[in-house]
Amino acid sequence: MPTAAETLAARAEELASRRGPFVHATVVRAQHPTSAHAGDTALVLPGGEILGFVGGNCVEESVREYSRQVLASQEPLLLRVLPGEPSRTAEEGAVEVTNPCLSGGAIEIFLQPRIPAPRVVVVGTTPVAQALETLGSGVGLEVELTDGESADPRGDDAALIVASHGKAEERALEAALRAGVPYVALVASRTRGAAVLESLDVEDALRRRVFTPAGLQLGARTPGEIALSILAQLVGERSRARRVAPPLAASPAGTPTGMVAPPEPGPANAVDPVCGMSVPALESSLHLVHEGVAVYFCSPGCRAAFRKDPERYAVAT
Repeated sequence: MPTAAETLAARAEELASRRGPFVHATVVRAQHPTSAHAGDTALVLPGGEILGFVGGNCVEESVREYSRQVLASQEPLLLRVLPGEPSRTAEEGAVEVTNPCLSGGAIEIFLQPRIPAPRVVVVGTTPVAQALETLGSGVGLEVELTDGESADPRGDDAALIVASHGKAEERALEAALRAGVPYVALVASRTRGAAVLESLDVEDALRRRVFTPAGLQLGARTPGEIALSILAQLVGERSRARRVAPPLAASPAGTPTGMVAPPEPGPANAVDPVCGMSVPALESSLHLVHEGVAVYFCSPGCRAAFRKDPERYAVAT
């Protein structure tokens, strides 16, 4: 029978194989009498579900709250949870939270986002397509080679690049544009590229989003150089999009639109009306419905206190 650690590792592998984002939470320091110990680990899913153990109810709610932020920012965070009146202090790479219901002690948990590598769909098996596959993995991209008829671009893909030299180009380009793929490029000469764009059965605003000739103008000649210029352009556009808030909804004529939309905003935080602790308003958080309004709690104790005398805490809700 597999151990708890082996089961958790298997689940992490499964999530990664399905390209599912999650947070790997690890207790790096625990001060008694906390229930967790250094080395305890858990996986935190986008919906707030925690697989594993990194502390009791109050600690779990803080882990849920900051795991959402970690997934959105894609930056790791050290979470310190201490006993005391509700407060929080943030610094670069770390946040310190005091929870009134923590039963003494202190705990530090490292929250590491596990985000799937951005998928880049490359249409074609040409030397340029193969060079894109080789170079792409070196810059942290998951490059998938396919043909124009089988291409299935998705809105969460980083890019679709057509490098098939005239084979089934239109269908793949149209599918990517309609799916909202942020970077769409066609490897072709300026003249042939213009002709292909003119033949696309899409609105002009979408047609203008296609980069063709694909890549930065570096004077590239070999397949490897061409692939490098395309990846450099892709990296630049992704970086530009991250600096744009909100992302560009439209673009000047002839200029492709912005890249990668920001993460969907997560649910707002709520305040436990009993102890005043911040709690993420997630389905996975402890809650009940009072007079048609969802009320969230950090622990069963706070929920029980509210149930016993809801009028006492009515103002806080």
